[in-house]
Amino acid sequence: MSQQERREAAVRQLLDAGGPAPVPPDLHTDAVRRGAGMLRRRTVLRRAGWLLLLAAVLAFAVWAADARPWTEPPSRTTPPLTRW
Repeated sequence: MSQQERREAAVRQLLDAGGPAPVPPDLHTDAVRRGAGMLRRRTVLRRAGWLLLLAAVLAFAVWAADARPWTEPPSRTTPPLTRW
């Protein structure tokens, strides 16, 4: 008997065994509890990410208003005097 024939026989045996496998009675409650926890964690992480992004944008805005990186910095040396 080849490997494929053994696999087919195993699948036929599983299908002929009858209805679906028994499910534990508390499976639904556990799934709902775990799903609610995952959803809560995801919501908290999403809110924390938005707060971090907002803080970064606010810090950048305060720095940019104070440092004014778009203006030319004042010259540190005086130009040479040519007429005297």
